[in-house]
Amino acid sequence: MTRIRRREETRRAFLRTAASLGAAGMVAAVAPLAMAQEAAAADLPGFPEDAGLYRSAYRNWVGEISADGLWACAPGTPDQVVAVVNWARENGWTVRARGYAHGWSPLTIPAGTAAGAPLLLVDTTAHLTGLALEPAGSTGLAAVRAGAGASMETLLGYLEEHGLGVTAAPAPGDITIGGALAIDAHGTAVPAEGESRLPGQTYGSLSNRVLSLTAVVWDEDSGAYALRTYQRDDPDCAALLTHLGRALVTEVVLRVGENSSLRCLSRTDIPAAELFAAPGGDGDRTFASFLDESGRAEAIWFAYTEFPWLKVWSVAPNRPLTSRRVTSPYNYPFSDNVPTAVARLAGTLVSDAAWYLAPALGQAQLAASVLGLTTTVSADIWGPSKNTLLYIKPTTLRETANGYAVLTSRDQVQRVVAEFTAFYRERLAAYTAQGRFPVNGQVEIRVTGLDDPAEADSTGAQPPLLSALRPRADHPEWDTAVWLDVLTLPGTPDAPAFFRELERFLLDTYDGGHALTRVEWSKGWAYTEEAAWAEPEVFGTAVPASFTDGQGPGWDEAAQILDRLDPHRLFRNPFLDRLFTV
Repeated sequence: MTRIRRREETRRAFLRTAASLGAAGMVAAVAPLAMAQEAAAADLPGFPEDAGLYRSAYRNWVGEISADGLWACAPGTPDQVVAVVNWARENGWTVRARGYAHGWSPLTIPAGTAAGAPLLLVDTTAHLTGLALEPAGSTGLAAVRAGAGASMETLLGYLEEHGLGVTAAPAPGDITIGGALAIDAHGTAVPAEGESRLPGQTYGSLSNRVLSLTAVVWDEDSGAYALRTYQRDDPDCAALLTHLGRALVTEVVLRVGENSSLRCLSRTDIPAAELFAAPGGDGDRTFASFLDESGRAEAIWFAYTEFPWLKVWSVAPNRPLTSRRVTSPYNYPFSDNVPTAVARLAGTLVSDAAWYLAPALGQAQLAASVLGLTTTVSADIWGPSKNTLLYIKPTTLRETANGYAVLTSRDQVQRVVAEFTAFYRERLAAYTAQGRFPVNGQVEIRVTGLDDPAEADSTGAQPPLLSALRPRADHPEWDTAVWLDVLTLPGTPDAPAFFRELERFLLDTYDGGHALTRVEWSKGWAYTEEAAWAEPEVFGTAVPASFTDGQGPGWDEAAQILDRLDPHRLFRNPFLDRLFTV
């Protein structure tokens, strides 16, 4: 009985932790303490008044990066942001923009950041959240002006009210627009056979929607930091479109288009051997075949299972007879709220170090998905795009993840998927045979177009220099990216070593010949046997080379622009200092 009780307590603690991590930043942001203002007089002399100063903890999505006792503020206006930044420069502090902390990599702060460090978190979610439609102008196309702290869910809801939307979007709604643009956030979409791009839409990342942005940059004439607005044709804007936290953006104008109603059909009846088969086989239910049919697909393949959860979206102006109409997002409650059986197993893996239960956890996750799709009538849903594109809430199971984008041509997508999944399957089996269980989550596969600047529908638009989806001038045939992520619970033994093998396979196999691997900024990469973001060769050679094609601005040029706009290196941290060496 004691063991059962302890496991139940573990399960409850596990769920409480998942919920509290999601709420930690929000609670601090909306409830600045009056005593913080009093303490600031002594600890932060001269700090701008009315900038919403408070002490705050920081927790990233999985809690692997955390810090307590940091100073944070919630400026009410962009001008207040400027005042805060200039105070930081005068007092030797650094500044980090903070949204909902829905990320994995150390772009905001690195692990081990000390309490009381001279680092100021600028919370954008409290006040920098305005939304307004822009005049159509000569193009007749729609655009929206958005504060950097507005959430994606709020933005998509606002657009829906005006008959507007996006082609694809990240699955979580609790990420800020500023954060999404900083790391070239994306969804999953390429043109289906016979599909033409609609005006105002793009198959690339959200960064490719930017028409203009306003950032806090150094102004040589005034000798201080100031707000400056950059149009999409400005070469400096190209570095700011995906800046990785090396800048502070307060507001953006995004190109948007007419909203579409989407049908999302879920399937769990196609074995991985068929869905991920090498090209040229007899099967007609391959991942690429679904892309040809609908242009929008995602595979979620739980570890140690054979039947992935395949989601296929298709544009459907009218509701199909078999589809359930959905009027709000997050329509997979069995995924957003951890089922008891899954929570117990996950809690046992972590609390008892029972990592050998990974196969059981994978089977439990698949079983919960199959049952949940049926009992919630969510295997076939239809509605405005937002309601099928957003499906991850803060209450979902929190896992760590690696992430990569493989740039290739559309006709090579199935080859990339087949090669990667075959390698993953073989290595997982080899580890398991040794009694090692490095993965207890899932493989996730998405496919997008690249950040073609022509899709911004803006004269002279520059491509986002540091977006993983930036086209390569030396490979104009590459028009597609295959996004590959593997998820597992934080602290899983052998996970870094396993992820290192996957990373080496991707970098060596897709080295710029018929395809190219780039890292996904918000996830894990640069693995050693022990940790992520630690392999010097990936930092110093592989990442910069993947953004340099010799036919235009590349990695070094982007780094130089960001340094020139922030010569005092206020918008930095030790992780970014390692990444950007000019």
